[in-house]
Amino acid sequence: MNSINKTVSVNGRTYNWPQKPLVVVCIDGSEPDYIEQAIAGGHMPYLASALENGADLRAHCVVPSFTNPNNLSIVTGQPPAVHGISGNFFLDPESGDEVMMNDPKFLRADTIFKAFHDAGAKVCIVTAKDKLRRLLGHGLDFSSGRAVSFSSEKADETTMAENGIDNAQAMVGRDIPSVYSAELSEFIFDAGVKLMESMHPDLMYLSTTDYIQHKHAPGTPVANEFYAMMDGYFAKLDALGATLALTADHGMNAKHDDDGKPDVIYLQEVLDGMLDPGDARVILPITDPYVVHHGALGSFATIYLNDEIDPDAVADALRTIDGIATVYPREIGCRMFGLPEDRLGDLIVVSDKSKVLGTSADRHDLSQLKEPLRSHGGVSEQTVPLIVTKPIDELPGGRQLRNFDIFDVALNHVS
Repeated sequence: MNSINKTVSVNGRTYNWPQKPLVVVCIDGSEPDYIEQAIAGGHMPYLASALENGADLRAHCVVPSFTNPNNLSIVTGQPPAVHGISGNFFLDPESGDEVMMNDPKFLRADTIFKAFHDAGAKVCIVTAKDKLRRLLGHGLDFSSGRAVSFSSEKADETTMAENGIDNAQAMVGRDIPSVYSAELSEFIFDAGVKLMESMHPDLMYLSTTDYIQHKHAPGTPVANEFYAMMDGYFAKLDALGATLALTADHGMNAKHDDDGKPDVIYLQEVLDGMLDPGDARVILPITDPYVVHHGALGSFATIYLNDEIDPDAVADALRTIDGIATVYPREIGCRMFGLPEDRLGDLIVVSDKSKVLGTSADRHDLSQLKEPLRSHGGVSEQTVPLIVTKPIDELPGGRQLRNFDIFDVALNHVS
C-alpha cells in the first residue's frame, strides 16, 4: 500500500501514516504560561513564527497529573484505565509492596510506536530519565535497525540489543548530565537532531525532565533561557523536514506558604490520629527516585483502608480539612479520571492548588529543596499546551482535547 493512504490502528484509534517525520515533544511540567511568556519576551522566535500558521491549542492531561501515567497516555492514545499505568508509584496488589511503575509488565496496552514499528516505520524515543525508557520502548524490535530508545541519564550504557544503538553518548558527543539539571533535557534535543540527520525516523518522541519547572516560575530568566534552548532545537528539527507537535504531561504550581515552606497536609498522620495505627495506608503516586525537586510531595494521594473501616466516614472527615479539594470513593474517582480500579486504593484524595499531600513528616526529606516548592498532581495542573507547527483542519466541535490526542491531531488533522 502506498504510504500516502496507509493507516495504523491501535487501542481503538486509527492514525494516518506520517507524510513527513513527526516529532512529538512532551515538555515535562510545562503549563501553557511558560511558552506564552517566553514567546512574549522574544525568547522563542522559531515557535512564534511557526504558530502564525500552526495550531496553538489547550488540552487536559491525565489526573493524577504525574509523569508516568501521562507519558504512557500520550504514547498509547488512551487514559490509564486502558494502559494500566496509574502513577509513578503504586501498591502492587500481588506483592503488597509499594513499587515504581517502570516495569513493562504493568502495561496493559501497546504503544503507538509499536504499532507503527510493526507496520514498518522507523521510530526514535529519547527520554530524560531511565524510569520511562523501558515503558516507552516496550515491544520495539531493536534488532531491526528501525528502532532506537534511550535516556539521557543512561546514554553511556546503551547497547544495540537493549536500545538499538551502541553508546548513544558517543553519538551525541556530550558528557552525561546530572539528573538535576537543564542539560539533561538539552541532551535529548541534541540527540533528536542527530538521530533525525542520521536515521530519518518516521516518528520521534522526546520527553524532558521538569527540573526547571519545579524551581522556576514562568517568565523568570532561568525558565526563559530553558525555553529559548528548546526553541533553537525546534528550529533545527523543522529545517530537517520534521513536523513538530508539543504538549506536556502536566502543569506546575507553587505549593508553599508565605514563608516559602512547603504547604503540606500529612495524610498518614491525619489518618493515624483519626483511626487506629495500621487501619489506613497512604500511597503517593508522585514518588520516584528523583526527590530533590519535589520531595515526593504532590497534590494527589490514594488511601487503602482495612475492611472494617467505613470509607464514606473517612472521606467525610477528610473533606473538612482545609486544603483538601475533594475526596472520591475509588469507583467514582477512577471513573472520573479514567483510572484502573485495581490499582488505586479505597479513596482518592486531591488537594487544593497551593497544597501538597504527604504521608508523615518523618518520611519526607525536604532538606534538599533549595527553592520554594513547586509541584503538581491535582486537577489544578491539568491544563497543558497542545501545539502543532503546521496548519490543522478544524477539529470536531465541543471536543475536549486531551494531551493523549496529540498523535491524532498531528497525524490525522494536519492540513
